Amino acid sequence: MVKAIVGANWGDEGKGKITDMLAEESDIIVRFQGGSNAGHTIINDYGKFALHLLPSGVFYDHTTSVIGNGVALNIPYLINELKSLTDRNVPMPKILVSDRAQILMPYHVDFDTYEEARLAGKSFGSTKSGIAPFYSDKYAKIGFQVSELFGDEKVLRDKIQNVVLLKNVMLEHLYHKPLLNEDEVFETLMQYKDMVAPYVTDTSAFLHKALKEGKRILLEGQLGSLKDPDHGIYPMVTSSSTLAPYGAIGAGIPAGAIQDVVTVVKAYSSAVGAGAFVSEIFGDEADELRKRGGDGGEYGATTGRPRRMGWFDAVATRYGVRMQGTTEVALTVIDVLGYLDEIPVCVGYEIDGQVTRDFPTTSLLEKAKPVLRTFPGWKCDIRGITKYEDLPENCRNYIEAIEQEIEAPITMVSNGPGRHEIIHRESSFTK
Repeated sequence: MVKAIVGANWGDEGKGKITDMLAEESDIIVRFQGGSNAGHTIINDYGKFALHLLPSGVFYDHTTSVIGNGVALNIPYLINELKSLTDRNVPMPKILVSDRAQILMPYHVDFDTYEEARLAGKSFGSTKSGIAPFYSDKYAKIGFQVSELFGDEKVLRDKIQNVVLLKNVMLEHLYHKPLLNEDEVFETLMQYKDMVAPYVTDTSAFLHKALKEGKRILLEGQLGSLKDPDHGIYPMVTSSSTLAPYGAIGAGIPAGAIQDVVTVVKAYSSAVGAGAFVSEIFGDEADELRKRGGDGGEYGATTGRPRRMGWFDAVATRYGVRMQGTTEVALTVIDVLGYLDEIPVCVGYEIDGQVTRDFPTTSLLEKAKPVLRTFPGWKCDIRGITKYEDLPENCRNYIEAIEQEIEAPITMVSNGPGRHEIIHRESSFTK
């Protein structure tokens, strides 16, 4: 059985905790897209961790963690991340890396940084991790696949020559930066070959065999629906698909194998980076929510940047849930809202005097104003509650109102950052 865990919004929904929790009952966890440009925060018996490339199931002895072909593979980052675990007494996880994954090169990071600087005030808010240049090269067919490290050296050197020629034109004439050297690029790739060799395999064949054996496979996505390059807030998006159906492509399994899509939804809104954010709040109101939110404040797991804060956006979330093909929802950080007397929820967008419940394209989104509905708060700490019926009535009313708005069953309610601070719930939702 294959289950996917994905985000409904801009990312930062708490997917790491949900993956870590569900990995306990899984055999294999697969990262299927993205790179080290976003992070998942995990709190467990070993401590608090921010993972970037590694799947969030690496803390279990019984699991195998797979870096799928859809991932932007920063090899030194991967090796350093493994070391950061073992340095803190986490047992060395079982890791497999797809031989079809492509390699994120140092010059991808450089080009990302140069382009953000060139764009200045019109930049995309990149994490400068090299992601957009990496995926640009992948689809321009000038990226390096892991398998090429183990092939014919002359073929690899010929490809390097072509890539360096193209890159140096931009470096010289657009960015006015030092040029690439063919031999240095080759040596870098050979160093990467040595680093990654112990983990490389045909992960698609491995997963095919696992499916035939009835293994439990968990697909872990990065970011959320609204950062998808096709269906998100383009162009303020990431460069790989953040949607569950892409999990089949990025892992190398049949699309029909995905039977369950757990979409993670936050009980309020937060975002890192530029782009339209209709329910955003500012000033002291945002500062207070940011300070209380997350697992020690709402700050990017990769960048450390303060996250932009907002009230729950039912329009964006309903759209995100729909685009993921959601079968069940995990609602996170509900415990954070216990300090509020009233809790606003964005239930519609006003655009040019008309109210809509549909999520529009970016040009219209930029003009949208939130239509808010206010719910009474519960004014108490709910951490430690393990049964849904023991939650305060106003808390349950808020959860059930969200469920109706997003049109998907909420089966899990996270009321704290710890692995087992979660309430399992029988949903009565019907469309």
